[in-house]
Amino acid sequence: MPEYKPLITTRRNILRGAGAGFGHLALAGLLGSLAKKASASELNALNPLAPKRPPLPVKAKRIIFLFMEGAMSSVDTFEYKPELEKRHGKSGPGGGTITASKFKFKQYGSSGAYFSELLPNIATHADEFCFLRGLYTDTPAHPQAVVQLHTGSANASLTRPSMGSWLLYGLGTENQDLPGYVTINPPVAFGGASNYGSAFLPAYYQGTAISDAGNMPNIQPSTTKQLEREQIDLIQDLNREVASYDGAPEAVDGVIKSYELGFRMQDSIPALLDISKEPQHVLDAYGVKPGLEGSFARQCLMARRLSEAGVRFVEIRQPNWDHHTNLHNGLIEQSRRVDQPTAALLADLKQRGLLEDTLVLFGSEFGRLPTSQGNDGRDHNITGYAMFMTGAGVKKGFSYGNTDELGMAAVEGRMHINDLHATLLALMGIDHEQLTYRYAGRDFRLTNVAGVVQRDVFA
Repeated sequence: MPEYKPLITTRRNILRGAGAGFGHLALAGLLGSLAKKASASELNALNPLAPKRPPLPVKAKRIIFLFMEGAMSSVDTFEYKPELEKRHGKSGPGGGTITASKFKFKQYGSSGAYFSELLPNIATHADEFCFLRGLYTDTPAHPQAVVQLHTGSANASLTRPSMGSWLLYGLGTENQDLPGYVTINPPVAFGGASNYGSAFLPAYYQGTAISDAGNMPNIQPSTTKQLEREQIDLIQDLNREVASYDGAPEAVDGVIKSYELGFRMQDSIPALLDISKEPQHVLDAYGVKPGLEGSFARQCLMARRLSEAGVRFVEIRQPNWDHHTNLHNGLIEQSRRVDQPTAALLADLKQRGLLEDTLVLFGSEFGRLPTSQGNDGRDHNITGYAMFMTGAGVKKGFSYGNTDELGMAAVEGRMHINDLHATLLALMGIDHEQLTYRYAGRDFRLTNVAGVVQRDVFA
């Protein structure tokens, strides 16, 4: 039997043990960090729509895009060009006859921003707007320009993911019982579903389409919830079996997650889109009414409700701004439909504190020329046009860029659609050059191989 020797504690033993302990501590810290990364990666794999921490400082948490489809004439609405009046009837650069607006303009607020008589309610928010006056794009055809506005590329041979899909991919969504990306009254023509699709991104990043009456197809169950749950579980077991095979398409995973989200949405979506529960004074403020006349008002109110509930990106649409003819009466009709609801949406967001972290964008796929087309129309203009933003992260009562004296071409602060997308992503805390997805052997991004963040518009 070996002789027992008591442990003698010496200074050398203490230092030796402590030294080994520091190594163990370092190893434990390293392993813990790796385990945390692994668990986070595993969590994202299990729930790719879980909220993600943006890599850059966050100025806005969500976006509402008010899309004026067909190319709203900014020189008749919020781009005052006195030179049009001075040179009315004369030949324009590149041909055509310079034509002044038939609508009276005046300045609003301490910023002195001009609006025409078409938009008196929106004009009351003049001091809150950040105008982008030097925009330009690549193609004068609606289908390509609308798709480029939504996806960053007009390349019809390879459909790209939409802007809302990229945001979901980069940031996830706050409310797991709702879709993170909703498009209300989406474009039917001009690219259709491509404007809110996920293309080669996984299917669960695509937008969810809703009608302007708040209807979502097939949201109401046709049987009891318990039986429906059992049916879904059976289908999901089969789907997961297919997904486990080598070479299984990613779409299967998207279907699995879509079934689960759809099941959860049955409880949340119908109530959320039922604007009849709003107080009468709110409905009156937005101008809610039945039929086509009240379509945009209903969309604006639904957009507020969806954003308040945590939806990351909401787009609403007012079509029929393509005024090659009937410009005068057409602008009166269209502006009447969007002016009051837009102003009410901004006021509602502000009084609820939502405008502090919500970015609102208002605009079209391109603009219209300062020259006439026929007796009462304007043709497309892709070389210089305007949009405006308000809300989280942008300067108030501020204009960035400008077109020439006629409103023909952007000459200052020129901003391509890729620059607009890069700027919007940066406001949401995303570096547009780092938000990539590998497909067909290369890394794709919303801004393609271009895009410059215009930080001059940041608050």
